[in-house]
Amino acid sequence: MNAPNRPAIPLAASELDQVPDRDAEETREWQASLDAVIRNAGPDRAVYLLRRLHEYAARSGATAPGLLTTDPLNTVAASAQPPYPGDLAMEKRITALNRWNAAAMVTRGSRLGLGGHIATYASAAWLYEVGFEHFFRGKDRDGSGDQLYVQGHASPGIYARAFLEGRLTQEQLDSFRRETGGHGLPSYPHPRRLPWLWEFPTVSMGLGPLAAVYQARFNRYLLNRGIKDTSRSHVWAFLGDGEIDEPESTAALELAARDGLDNLTFVVNCNLQRLDGPVRANTAIVQELEARFRGAGWRVVKTLWGEAWDPLLARDTDRSLVRRLAEIPDAQFQTYGARDAAYVREHFFTGDTLAALGAGLDDRRITELFATSRGGHEPLKVHAAYRAALDTGEGPSVVLAQTVKGYTLGSAFESRNANHQMKKLTMDQFRTMRDLLELPIPDSALAGDLVPYWHPGEDSPEVRYLRERRAALEGFVPVRRVVDRPLKQPPAKAFAAPEKGFGKQEVATTMALVRLVKDLMQDPETGARWVPIVPDEARTFGMESLFPKAGIYSPLGQNYDPVDADQLLHYREATDGQLIDEGITEAGSLAEFTAAATAYATHGEPMIPFYIFYAMFGFQRTGDQFWALGDQMGRGFVVGATAGRTTMTGEGLQHADGHSLLLASTNPAAVSYDPAFAYEIAVIVREGLRRMYGDRPEDVFYYLTVYNEPKRQPAMPAGPSVEEGIVRGIYRFRQAEPRGVGPRIQLLASGTAIHWALEAQELLAGQWGVLADVWSVTSWTELRRDALEADRARLRGEERTPYVTAALADATGPVLAVSDWMRQVPDQISQWVGHDYSSLGTDGFGLSDTREAVRRYFRVDPESITLAALDQLARAGVVDADTVAEARERYRMG
Repeated sequence: MNAPNRPAIPLAASELDQVPDRDAEETREWQASLDAVIRNAGPDRAVYLLRRLHEYAARSGATAPGLLTTDPLNTVAASAQPPYPGDLAMEKRITALNRWNAAAMVTRGSRLGLGGHIATYASAAWLYEVGFEHFFRGKDRDGSGDQLYVQGHASPGIYARAFLEGRLTQEQLDSFRRETGGHGLPSYPHPRRLPWLWEFPTVSMGLGPLAAVYQARFNRYLLNRGIKDTSRSHVWAFLGDGEIDEPESTAALELAARDGLDNLTFVVNCNLQRLDGPVRANTAIVQELEARFRGAGWRVVKTLWGEAWDPLLARDTDRSLVRRLAEIPDAQFQTYGARDAAYVREHFFTGDTLAALGAGLDDRRITELFATSRGGHEPLKVHAAYRAALDTGEGPSVVLAQTVKGYTLGSAFESRNANHQMKKLTMDQFRTMRDLLELPIPDSALAGDLVPYWHPGEDSPEVRYLRERRAALEGFVPVRRVVDRPLKQPPAKAFAAPEKGFGKQEVATTMALVRLVKDLMQDPETGARWVPIVPDEARTFGMESLFPKAGIYSPLGQNYDPVDADQLLHYREATDGQLIDEGITEAGSLAEFTAAATAYATHGEPMIPFYIFYAMFGFQRTGDQFWALGDQMGRGFVVGATAGRTTMTGEGLQHADGHSLLLASTNPAAVSYDPAFAYEIAVIVREGLRRMYGDRPEDVFYYLTVYNEPKRQPAMPAGPSVEEGIVRGIYRFRQAEPRGVGPRIQLLASGTAIHWALEAQELLAGQWGVLADVWSVTSWTELRRDALEADRARLRGEERTPYVTAALADATGPVLAVSDWMRQVPDQISQWVGHDYSSLGTDGFGLSDTREAVRRYFRVDPESITLAALDQLARAGVVDADTVAEARERYRMG
């Protein structure tokens, strides 16, 4: 209906009012033309014309702000769909078999109470299958191929496909979620549990999309630095529309656009449901996602409607149908999919125009429109969307594919709010599914209590076709392939400086470690493989010396003159820069670290990532990503700089880290150290390079905590046991006078706390006649793990003494442990010490003051250690209780 006649509407004030109009009369003519369209054809026609002009302007090279949303239609019109490149009938049979076997696997497991997810893969099957048949490249040609981030809950479908391919057996499918025997299939994509198949852990929602962005970015880093040609590698990330609510899912969208990552495609399965109900009950998630991705600079391709909608949309000359689709909230749309045709006619086809449109459709077609005909379920639509996404030529792309959750599983599953918790089908439901999928499974095979898997045979046309397609695409995917290339170990001279010490110069261990890495980066054999990563505080950690020579990585290069160009340590960005300065994003930095730490498997290129950050913002902020890093078997060095609860006292509570070592101890892949001296760092780094990059590389990563407090850095003590002790976790740093007479105690300290222990050693000897040996504990966690393994060995009937027990076996007196961490960190080893054990620590929130004041507050300063030692000796009956009272008064610790 045309709008009533009305006068021209004056434009509201806008930013354009600030720009002189060189031809105001022409502007008024355009406004009058638009107003005439509104009067005579209605506002919808006016919007349509503006949209077409906007698109035409963009194609003509005119720069105009992008539209955030478009009509709820397929991006690729039916008339523009490219020819399908495969045997569609064959691919439908293959997809049907995968659907069946995925549902059968989960249902068979459910009889043991194992659970599993059926509905996600059922909705996304064609999104994967079109990719497997025509897009996803394997590793057979260049060792890299495409990187595929599979949505975690869709894993049954991937296992079902690997079964058809001959990569999994029926026995393995029956071991879904039964891993204790060592041969089962993990519930979700877990590389550590199935290392020949899965490359990327994704089921911790949000981490997959974030990791995919940084994987694509790291692929370009390898290319631009000349490490490997990754120009043919494409990253595909599959995620659900509900997963977008996780902030990590969209945290790096702008980075992907800024870096022009045209090697990256997200595929969002928009089945409109999350785990308990609609994703957006009262609005439309597809339109929201389109706006978000377009606003971030991504190319958006929508495939929403199946072929059944094409003739209706072709007859929608007044856009009544488009308007109706745009105004329906998602929860109502799900209801249409679950109700009968009469309900849909009454509630959707409203108004004269739509009622007439619906009247021409029989009930079967009405039901088909809303229950099944979605773009994500039709291979021609999916193929057209993927082709459009890849043909952008610049920047990342996202495919928004609308599907039905639980598609083909029957009316009890499809579009139901509870289908995420539904773990099995009845035999009657399997019969219905068989008929729908047109599978040649006889009734006799469905007569028992256990639904069968169905494989057409190794020499069947389906299996031959499937293998031929994968051969054409250069191998199976997903696949994780490790071709170990041991790196030559750096020469001894690289470690000479920290091992010799720094004389009278006071150096913080943070600076000592950075100096060491800088020297290692000069090594002609392996220097180029170091990947320094820092979240925007390189200068805090003394890494600005890397700027001029190594350069800061930027795919855009440096298109400006830096303000400090005349200085020696000037800021330099370069396309082949080695240092990655991520900006203020620990999540992004760790995602980049993970891509680098797993390049040995993803690309066959071992890299040595070195990620340094404020210790407080490591395991505390990104612990889930560290767990995924362990799952993905990443290797490299993670550094918690400015560690400890009392060394960053000017920064206050949220910078004072006294617990990251405890958090790190929960990660089985993290090898954690708290070194006190530069030479300890040198030994630990050298050992880490051997373990992670030597002849028999281990799937671990190293976590070192270092301090910003300048201290004297002595030379490495002589003796063969020192280096072993550093690596294993403990050695005696300074022994009390061996012939001295008097009470004796053992002081165990790590990190910066060893300096307080050394002062306490002098106070005890000089003021109280107590002899104290000072031990450097480089790793409380490694000592505990060694002791736990000794306990397990004993239960196996093997005799083995924990290293910490053996190290302290000949020591005399009780043991007092101290660190700049909460007491639970040193208490990890208490039960294996073999002596009366006590500890001091920095439990509680941090606070701002001088280091000395805060250490007194936490009772870990030298005087507090001395008092605690005397108290422990008094409780053992070695010194008088009056001595403790005297010390308390002398040190003013009432």
